[in-house]
Amino acid sequence: MHELALAQAVVETITERTGDDQVVLVRLEIGKLSGVEVDAIRFCFDVVTAGTTVEGADLEIDEPSGQARCRSCGAACELSDLWGRCECGGIDLEVTSGDQLRIQEVRVTTDVRDVRV
Repeated sequence: MHELALAQAVVETITERTGDDQVVLVRLEIGKLSGVEVDAIRFCFDVVTAGTTVEGADLEIDEPSGQARCRSCGAACELSDLWGRCECGGIDLEVTSGDQLRIQEVRVTTDVRDVRV
């Protein structure tokens, strides 16, 4: 299950950049052509955040559809999977988006008890 490794990498990236701040929200962008199972990521996220500053954070996932350019006619087309067709009937498509996995947003709270005024 590569989703476990992906979830671990996401959490490691977040904790490296946020330090001791408590993470309250993580928003990911996982394209429909990425090959990543969103439900598996949700499950793995809960597992790998245990004991970290990301534990308990809300996880939001945006799933943009795939976009491609037809090499036959040059038209842009939307893809829901990698086996799509252009309206011209062409199947020689260059994927231009929808295969990404990105951390879009991370929100943290800072413990203000240690802040001196």
